[in-house]
Amino acid sequence: MHWFAAKSIIVSFPRWRPLTLLLRRLSARRFNALPLPLRQGERINSFKAERGRIVRGATKATRRSKESKYLIEEEDNSHIMWWKEKMQTCKKPSSIQLVKRLNYSNLLGLDVSLKNGSLKEGTLNMELLQFKSKFPREVLLCRVGDFYEAVGFDACILVEHAGLNPFGGLWSDSIPRAGCPVMNLRQTLVDLTRNGFSVCIVEEIQGPTQARTRKSRFISGHAHPGSPYVFGLAGVDHDVDFPEPMPVVGISRSAKGYCMISVLETMKTFSVEDGLTEEAIVTKLRTCCYHYLFLHMSLRHNSSGTSRWGEFGEGGLLWGECNGKRFEWFDGTPVNELLYKVRELYGIDQEATFRNVTVSSEKRPRPLYLGTATQIGAIPTEGIPSLLKVLLPSNCFGLPVLYIRDLLLNPPPYVIASAIQSTCKLMSNITCPVPEFTCISAAKLVKLLESKEANHIEFRRIKNVVDEISHMYGSSELSAILQMLLDPTWVATGLKIECKTLVKECELISHRIGEIVSLDGEKDHEISSFPNIPEDFFEDMESSWKGRVKRVHAEKAFAEVERAAEALSKAVTEDLLPIILRVKAVMSPLGGPKGEISYAREHEAVWFKGKRFAPSVWSGSHGEEQIKLLKPATDSKGRKVGEEWFTTSKVEDALNRYHEACAKAKAEVLELLRGLSAELQTEINVLVFSSMLLVIARALFLHVSEGRRRKWVFPTLVEFSKSSENESLEEINKMEIIGLSPYWFDAAQGNAIQNTVIMQSLFLLTGPNGGGKSSLLRSICAAALLGICGLMVPAESAIIPHFDSVMLHMKSYDSPADGKSSFQIEMSEIRSIITGASPRSLVLMDEICRGTEMAKGTCIAGSIVEILDHIGCLGIISTHLHGIFDLPLTRKNAVYKAMGTESADGHTKPTWKLIDGICRESLAFETALKEGIPEAIIRRAEELYHSINGRACSENDMKNGNLSPPDSGVNGFDEASDSLRRTSNGFTHVSDTLNPIEILQKEVENAVIIVCQRKLIDLYKKRSLSELAEVTCVMVRAREQPPPSTIGASSVYVLFRPDKKLYVGQTDDLVGRVRAHRSKEGMENATCLYVVVPGKSVASELETLLINQLPRQGFRLTNKADGKHRNFGTSNLSLESLTVHQ
Repeated sequence: MHWFAAKSIIVSFPRWRPLTLLLRRLSARRFNALPLPLRQGERINSFKAERGRIVRGATKATRRSKESKYLIEEEDNSHIMWWKEKMQTCKKPSSIQLVKRLNYSNLLGLDVSLKNGSLKEGTLNMELLQFKSKFPREVLLCRVGDFYEAVGFDACILVEHAGLNPFGGLWSDSIPRAGCPVMNLRQTLVDLTRNGFSVCIVEEIQGPTQARTRKSRFISGHAHPGSPYVFGLAGVDHDVDFPEPMPVVGISRSAKGYCMISVLETMKTFSVEDGLTEEAIVTKLRTCCYHYLFLHMSLRHNSSGTSRWGEFGEGGLLWGECNGKRFEWFDGTPVNELLYKVRELYGIDQEATFRNVTVSSEKRPRPLYLGTATQIGAIPTEGIPSLLKVLLPSNCFGLPVLYIRDLLLNPPPYVIASAIQSTCKLMSNITCPVPEFTCISAAKLVKLLESKEANHIEFRRIKNVVDEISHMYGSSELSAILQMLLDPTWVATGLKIECKTLVKECELISHRIGEIVSLDGEKDHEISSFPNIPEDFFEDMESSWKGRVKRVHAEKAFAEVERAAEALSKAVTEDLLPIILRVKAVMSPLGGPKGEISYAREHEAVWFKGKRFAPSVWSGSHGEEQIKLLKPATDSKGRKVGEEWFTTSKVEDALNRYHEACAKAKAEVLELLRGLSAELQTEINVLVFSSMLLVIARALFLHVSEGRRRKWVFPTLVEFSKSSENESLEEINKMEIIGLSPYWFDAAQGNAIQNTVIMQSLFLLTGPNGGGKSSLLRSICAAALLGICGLMVPAESAIIPHFDSVMLHMKSYDSPADGKSSFQIEMSEIRSIITGASPRSLVLMDEICRGTEMAKGTCIAGSIVEILDHIGCLGIISTHLHGIFDLPLTRKNAVYKAMGTESADGHTKPTWKLIDGICRESLAFETALKEGIPEAIIRRAEELYHSINGRACSENDMKNGNLSPPDSGVNGFDEASDSLRRTSNGFTHVSDTLNPIEILQKEVENAVIIVCQRKLIDLYKKRSLSELAEVTCVMVRAREQPPPSTIGASSVYVLFRPDKKLYVGQTDDLVGRVRAHRSKEGMENATCLYVVVPGKSVASELETLLINQLPRQGFRLTNKADGKHRNFGTSNLSLESLTVHQ
């Protein structure tokens, strides 16, 4: 029945028309990808060469002589080689067998000598080849009856990536063929696009055809990564998920630096970002899911004039990112050439225009560097607390999250940041209800309207969007927010629309949709209902088009459906009902014949269904006239359905009339919806702008809600003043953050160690291991970035300049794939930072030059301090290279800062507070001991340290056993090795009667008792507890449950997993929590121990303490990260007191 809607847009190819006239020929050039060089002995075969071969057997020779003379064009060679490369990546045995039956002489990969391989004029293969020539690098799926079929290359891809089985088995003498049922098309497309393939879908026109004639086919649409297949969505009552659009990306070099061109085929837009650094380019590539990547030939020529494209020096970082990935080179004018290639790739007319949505980057901060983005969690990185996750509520996902992520990675200009902050402040103070802020993907809007496949559901959403814009404009409090959001929306879309124009156009769109589309609550679309016909029949026949548009626009079609339904009811009542009544009246109570009017769903028909019913036997009884009219029911192809189904000519005529009326009504409904899509195409810019505005509004509203919950504040954002080198220190710009908390810690829950940072120059920061240097740098970076984006910051108050770049460098790792050591990686990143630093930058470097020889590393670090101080940027350089203070550094403004320490119980401990001065104490030995290094190793290390620093060990120390004699080094290391072996086994001395699991449980129990009891004593001394509670551990073993007394009581618990890892948690409902843990696979018999404690706050403190302390005793935790990154460092107990004795 789809042919009613499709026939007006389909053009059939006459069978007599020569293939050469049907093949698509580009007016200018074909796809200009560089073909891969042929290996020795390889060549591309054509049919002309094929005919010249010696062929065994007269049958094959005859067949080949009848094949059409298809000669592959020279420009098709690159496409065939592209497919050959894809075939070489196949790994499944089934797809490898299919690849062996391919022939690389045509774009389909068919071997004409195999069964079903003919490429004669008029064959399905030739028709497929015609479609393939238009989109040579797309997988082709062709509708054939109830399947979508693929041949040759495409069949191999379906088997390899979509999990489908080949037609005819693996050892067939036929060409490779595969396919999927019609109902599984969507899933197959998802599988293919997820693996990076584009798909061209060919539909056949549904409807009656003449005998021995091939159905006409047409390209119904395409599915690309980031752009799903939408054909037929206008007629369905469900939605389809639209992923984030995937652009085609081109990278080139210009006089300003690196240039990135992004083209969105769906939106018909492109943007150009010029003057980027190499780091910024790599960050964008890492965070952008692109469909195709093109590299311009200008990248082969660096600033030194050489033609090297490799891993070292300038361009090495980009080379490492692109190495091993699929990309193609291109030449010429970058923008024009890339747009040309996009038109080629997606089959877009060369005259089609793309809108430039580039927003000037003047006065805009540089995009975030890759190292910065990963070290603050703007890009998800294992082990790094995610900044993105704390900016919005945990249940937020989709478009608002993507907007905030892009905002962080590409900070806005000062004017836009100020507008975002003003919007957030207004949202924080409004008292009126706010709209839902309906979020619709702009790419989805454009594709559905452009393809005329928007259904009634989508139109209702569009109406919600424009109505919410009008509602905001009409509200005294929300109208100011609407006005403030115009500029951020302009930056996000490249569209500039005045507020009054926007509101006026939104009102017109809403009115037009309201005129056509049936809205919720309207009752003029009731499904037909008659007593003698099953309700499911009318529901299935009419629900696919009723309730979509207002009845007034298709009154005649709707009325005809009602008349046809009434006629069908009358025919059923007159012809079938008497039979039913007769059968029921004489039905044998012992299982005689039965009859009913039933709905044959598969055949969309209402028939008489008689079990053990024979019309010839009943023809002489009452109702004989109606029984004689019965005939076997048949399907659409005239085949008998079954022995139980019967109908009459009158009922069949009524059914046909009803189906035709429904088909006509549905076609009119679809025509109205598609007509509305065509009308709204003229308003596409308004719709894109409105949808993006609401996405931004929702993102900021959710951010403000979460920021208020976390007790964050709005910083004072100031433009960075232009200062000359001769100005005094007091006149230099400064950043001031009071009460700064780590962003990953919820300050609303208290117990955060806060710092005050007043920065007017470069800081040279020292401090002990675990003293909070890295956490401080990461927190300052996040606060500065949030401030220049106009968002709330984790502090009590803040004044933040609008930096032109925020750069954070943390520890570096080696890259074996690129052949680079960690020091090489670090130097490459520092080069990028120094090159991009200016007096308006914030530069944060953590413990630089650690990966090389100390003396030279210290000198390099000192030189870096000098150059950054000379540049005049704000920032912090932290270091453990204390020799840097002995260097004759030339510095103007750099000052020394340190992370504080204090002495308690004879031990030096960090305070995690920023102070003035220099800290030369590293606490290296204490840190190593806390992390489980055997004490003997630490003692020997102390000896060596004192020996090189010119201090001998005192005899008293040796007598007291604190240090070993100098000549006992070998024995000391033997003892350390033995201790290490014992420690690695998880215990020092255990009873032979306990198994390893029981040993682990006993050790954990002892450790928990010690840690918790000491903490409770400490809290009692501080008068945080009214009375001292004794720690009692209770073990809940397999097939046991905690007692009901634990419900409502605060407790901290340790769960023992089957892999011998521990999970530490706290709860007020231990029964429910244990049940939840055991509901997971493999955890059914998990054992746990728990301690009831006085209050939830105490339970939270003990949970954090155990998470930090248990790993230092050698226990492995699954949730170790939960205890990390809190308070710039969590207060730790002395490990000597935590030694577990058995």
